[in-house]
Amino acid sequence: MDSTMLEKVNELIGGEVYGVWFLVGAALVFFMQCGFAMVETGFTRAKNAGNIIMKNLMDFCIGTIVFILIGFGLLLGENTFFGLIGKPDLQIFTNYADFDWSNFVFNLVFCATTATIVSGAMAERTKFISYCIYSGVLSAVIYPIEAHWIWGGGWLSQLGFHDFAGSCAIHMTGGLAALIGAAVEGARIGKFKRDKNGKVTKVNAIPGHSLTLGALGVFILWFGWYGFNGAAATSVSQLGSIFLTTTIAPATATVVCMIFTWLKYGKPDVSMCLNASLAGLVAITAPCDVTDAAGALVVGTVSGLLVPFGVWFLDHKLHVDDPVGAVAVHFLNGMWGTIAVGLFATGNTPGYSIADGNGEAMKGLFYGGGVKLLGIQLLGMVSVLAWGAVTVTILFLILKHTIGLRASAEEEIIGLDITEHNLPSSYADFMPSIDVIKQTDKQAAKAGIEVNDEVKKMNKVISPVIGGADKNVTPVKVSTDKNTKLTKISVICKQNKLEDLQTALTSIGITGITVTQVLGYGTQKGHETYYRGVKSDAGATLLPKIKVEAIISKVPVNDAVNAIRDALYTGNIGDGKVFVYDVEEVVRVRTGETGYDALQESEE
Repeated sequence: MDSTMLEKVNELIGGEVYGVWFLVGAALVFFMQCGFAMVETGFTRAKNAGNIIMKNLMDFCIGTIVFILIGFGLLLGENTFFGLIGKPDLQIFTNYADFDWSNFVFNLVFCATTATIVSGAMAERTKFISYCIYSGVLSAVIYPIEAHWIWGGGWLSQLGFHDFAGSCAIHMTGGLAALIGAAVEGARIGKFKRDKNGKVTKVNAIPGHSLTLGALGVFILWFGWYGFNGAAATSVSQLGSIFLTTTIAPATATVVCMIFTWLKYGKPDVSMCLNASLAGLVAITAPCDVTDAAGALVVGTVSGLLVPFGVWFLDHKLHVDDPVGAVAVHFLNGMWGTIAVGLFATGNTPGYSIADGNGEAMKGLFYGGGVKLLGIQLLGMVSVLAWGAVTVTILFLILKHTIGLRASAEEEIIGLDITEHNLPSSYADFMPSIDVIKQTDKQAAKAGIEVNDEVKKMNKVISPVIGGADKNVTPVKVSTDKNTKLTKISVICKQNKLEDLQTALTSIGITGITVTQVLGYGTQKGHETYYRGVKSDAGATLLPKIKVEAIISKVPVNDAVNAIRDALYTGNIGDGKVFVYDVEEVVRVRTGETGYDALQESEE
């Protein structure tokens, strides 16, 4: 095979390989929706988890529809109006055979990312319908127009503005929208304490319910970011360089943030370190293809400091409530990444292609290129900021003064899961859902359940596992006197002791209980802690507990209390407490039975 033919074969293979990698990268970016959902869910309270998940789902689904109809044409359509806008078209319907499917899917997943950023900053108090409208408008108009300036052949790309994967077009724009949205709708109830004049006197920490979910989301996002930054690579060497910078920057940012928070607050802050990983990824997104390892180290170092600064500035100076740190991560670091191109573009990276309108190569300030590229980057950044600030502010103000942007105080306190989606809880164990251990054969038959010998054995009173060990339970002497006093027993205990407690109560004949997930602290108070740089006062640290309540009549109170103590006792602080109350009356709603009769099991 001659050299000419070999070159053609390699060209064909290379084109196919990188065409496939382009779509694989798009799939990785789509998977980042899961990462955003987990980060936002983990950094917010459990009562809003379903609402957060729904928003992240609809960001993509609504975005797909409007991007087909409007957004794609505005982004990549024929350049019009002096590079300000692409010409909308519907070629996906009119000329499907020749349509650029790969480019559409790739740009669609990037568009969805922009809208998703806002969800976290406006979490826990935004009307779902208003969020859906915002997401649709941003995906249809606001994002595509500014992205056209940068990637669609618009005026900024003609000047030589460089944003390889979206620090400016995606993250800064989404972060700016997050800042404006959070400011327009106001802080969550309880976030800021104000005096009679409305002046903020104290910033309160509102911890998220699961750092585990938050960490999972960060790792998913980091993994997906290799597609986010690397999908457009056209050679193995360029892809390798992008992977390297995409690794160095977030790792450096995380280490720097850990050291800073350790020195500042006495302990390394977990949530801000997770944010720092994302911040480093955001900042390196624009210069990932044009900077080297040294540049990536500097980019990551600054990102690691921008996170705690941004969180502090929003809380203590702007008094804007951002539950997940979206503004610090995406807005500040999106700007920083855009500027970093003008500082650290080396000209020595594989596939380097930054050039001005005359085709002359440009390099960063610190690599001998002067201020030309930096000036273009600053011009582009300011232009996109202006476009986003005006359009997003108008959008949110229209929503606020028409259908309303914010949920009511009652809805916010209860949680958006139940009020917006009729979802009692995103966590089935805490709906709470109580397994019925004892049921009659008649009930099982009516439900179509075959009752085998094992089930029949379970329906008998057996010796339970109490306190982590098998114990022989002395059968209690139950009362059949219908005039027996009614008593309410309320138990506060650790969550992991619920099953033991259920077993103990069932064994002595108490089968009806109510379980509630609660927060609180006892006489030991708490200890001084920090969450995202905000001090939690001593004694104000609320610990998750379970409250179990039961109304008893035929089972003696002392027997019930003893069974509860046996089930919960470990000898350590925090085993729990038992409260005993007199009950005046009980009424069964369905039959009208009262007192003793109302508490007995139905034979139906």
